[in-house]
Amino acid sequence: MFEKVAIVGEADIVFAFRALGVKVFSPQSLEEARKIMEILEKENFALVFLHESFFELLEVEREALRKKFCPVVVGFSDHRKITDYLENMMREMAIKATGSDSLVKRRG
Repeated sequence: MFEKVAIVGEADIVFAFRALGVKVFSPQSLEEARKIMEILEKENFALVFLHESFFELLEVEREALRKKFCPVVVGFSDHRKITDYLENMMREMAIKATGSDSLVKRRG
């Protein structure tokens, strides 16, 4: 039932994932990104990789999906810009899951 994987981000970052069979979305605006999140929920995606540039902006949409079984939304960053927001969130998730943040590699 839930077998699709999607990636949402800037076109130059996510385009290559099409070769892996991943459904690729590259919104041009925040409103377009919100519509894409609605589509992902309705089409029964299992996993969504959401680029860091949209991750914090779509917090309301992510929280709404968090209450559902699928899709699971995971943030990712690229080499161009890394912010502390995503790193801190991943650290919190690791602590909740394992009791330790030793799984999260620290920068620097």
